[in-house]
Amino acid sequence: MSDLQKQMTDYFVICVNEFAAHFSMSPKDALLYLDRYKGLDFLEKFYDVEHTFSFEDTVLNLAQVCRNHGGSLA
Repeated sequence: MSDLQKQMTDYFVICVNEFAAHFSMSPKDALLYLDRYKGLDFLEKFYDVEHTFSFEDTVLNLAQVCRNHGGSLA
């Protein structure tokens, strides 16, 4: 695994956990939700930009992306 892959994996884990905490859900449910509504695709595609933002901003961005793809979390 390259250094970038390790950094991205660590970042994804933190983002999923932050998303879960923000929306009072389990990390597993957050992971499934983010996968279903394209949040993980968004994180991968825009990692280079998103990782420069606060986790709070990233969680809000993820929520918007998921809403745009049919998710219902506020």
